[in-house]
Amino acid sequence: MKAVAQVLESIVGVAGVCAWDTLTEAQRSPMLQAMMPGSPPSHLVYPSTPEELAAVMVYAAQQRLRVLPCGRRSKLHWGGLVKGVDLVISAERLNRLVDHAIGDLTVTAEAGIKFSDLQDLLRKSGQFLAIDPHYPDEATLGGIISTADTGAMRHRYSSIRDMILGISFVRSDGQIVKAGGRVVKNVAGYDLMKLLTGAYGTLGIITQVTLRVYPISHASQTVVLSGHRDSLAQAAQTLLSSALTPTAIEALSAQTMSDLELGKEMGLLIRFQAIAESVKEQAARSLEVGAAFGLSSQLYPDTSEADLWRRLGEKMVGETDSIVCKIGVKPSEAIAVLTQIEQLSQTAGAVVHLGSGVGQLVLSSETRTFMIQELRSLCQATGGYLSILQAPIPFKQQIDVWGYAGSALDLMQTIKTQFDPNSLLSPRRFVGGI
Repeated sequence: MKAVAQVLESIVGVAGVCAWDTLTEAQRSPMLQAMMPGSPPSHLVYPSTPEELAAVMVYAAQQRLRVLPCGRRSKLHWGGLVKGVDLVISAERLNRLVDHAIGDLTVTAEAGIKFSDLQDLLRKSGQFLAIDPHYPDEATLGGIISTADTGAMRHRYSSIRDMILGISFVRSDGQIVKAGGRVVKNVAGYDLMKLLTGAYGTLGIITQVTLRVYPISHASQTVVLSGHRDSLAQAAQTLLSSALTPTAIEALSAQTMSDLELGKEMGLLIRFQAIAESVKEQAARSLEVGAAFGLSSQLYPDTSEADLWRRLGEKMVGETDSIVCKIGVKPSEAIAVLTQIEQLSQTAGAVVHLGSGVGQLVLSSETRTFMIQELRSLCQATGGYLSILQAPIPFKQQIDVWGYAGSALDLMQTIKTQFDPNSLLSPRRFVGGI
């Protein structure tokens, strides 16, 4: 291990290498939550440039050292458990703003930049990155892309993968690869921007990204509707088929509504962001739809609605020992599926983005694996899925975290082999043990 440390220090400097036994418990904990029990990694490495990262990966490839890439480790506990990791490489110090083309509505930044810091920089120019990820104060740009963590704004702005114009990453052999650019053009071969999104660091380590940004809206309001599930389903369909343009429209389980002190029945959150006149008119139309179907309604103006969405985000990450799942269902069946989820587990907190059918489910630590299987079967019956993001390690060891039931596993394995033939990056973290 001393020889490994010496080589790493020659690449990134003494300050960029931390031996495992010198780390505090707080530093170790998020990394251990991503790993199968056993031998811990020998070192945590902090490259400061893409070239340093590439040199570290060249050495790792030569020595067949298995690597767990990360940013600030806010979502490192998501997904499958890696096995036999030798090094943890953090992109936290790759945190520079490279370019902000204000007129072109694009921004280029390194992968380790904090989402909150990037938003603060963009806000000075009246612009923002249209995603609302989990752990927004700590999440890095690379981590958000690697976990495909977009949030409710995908209803209006699409997912994070659709915002990426260009990307740079380091392969398992240490080669630096660039794809796309700062304008919408190209491309031949793999669409690397989409391929790396949601790959959980199994194909490469992202170093730099170019993304679309958007003007900040002048006003924002949120309408909350609640009531009987049949009336909610009718109201949701009416809103989705109307000319209204919400930023987000979310279906919430009764437990989530209760946790947010919004009532004791299932509900809808409809958010509008635009010029003040448009927001006011669209919110009023939504309230009329709710009244037409006999639903209770509340209006949250600018002064309080941001706090409502912040609290919803905090509820959907659960407690430290909670089981958090990502689910997908047909949007047209979202209300019905939420109803069935409540019947299986009355304490489940759940939210579904009604435009896409993607959602999240928070269960207590006492939930058994057979319950997950029932909930997974429920989602799959509508052509959807259930993947476990967060759970205690013993629980993840008892169940297939991803529960993939599609036919593309061989293709995914082929792509993994092409990008990482020795399986050095995030070994066994992804679908099918990739």
